[in-house]
Amino acid sequence: MKAQFWSIDLVFAIIIFTAAMLLLSLVWLSVNNQFSIAYGYGIGAMQSQLSSLMQRLQTPGSPSNWNTAISENDVSTWGNISVGLADGNGSIMSQQKLLDAVAISSTDYQGSKQALGIGYDYYISVYSPYEYNISFGLNPAGRNPTAIQVASVPVTLDNGETATMRAIIWTNTSFGVG
Repeated sequence: MKAQFWSIDLVFAIIIFTAAMLLLSLVWLSVNNQFSIAYGYGIGAMQSQLSSLMQRLQTPGSPSNWNTAISENDVSTWGNISVGLADGNGSIMSQQKLLDAVAISSTDYQGSKQALGIGYDYYISVYSPYEYNISFGLNPAGRNPTAIQVASVPVTLDNGETATMRAIIWTNTSFGVG
């Protein structure tokens, strides 16, 4: 018997092949979109929060005397503040506000993220070549971060010393804010 060709078999094979290719295409599109959202927009959100944080830290905050209007040990007083580290004029970094920000971060790290206006983990340091070094937040070293964004700016302290402020926003989750 020679090879026989049945049109029903051919139609059935084409339907199965087309259905399999359609299913594969839909799965690929879904995975590709999820990957783009998680890694494309996730990094964009981190960069946006880091940029906002750096701008906010270089202002006096809201209210401008936020560090005297709160109690570092009472989280309920932090609700209506925005932490900024500059003095009242906004050009010089206040060492007292910096120390108060350290106290807030040490008291309630999660609450301090709200006061800083960020959703990711953070680590902020102000250091100078003259051994001035203050940092607060969670250092990403040893915490297996999956993504890190870093920004640095030169600052002048209220004692006249020049320093560098570096902020790191990081996460060790799959770009879940929180």
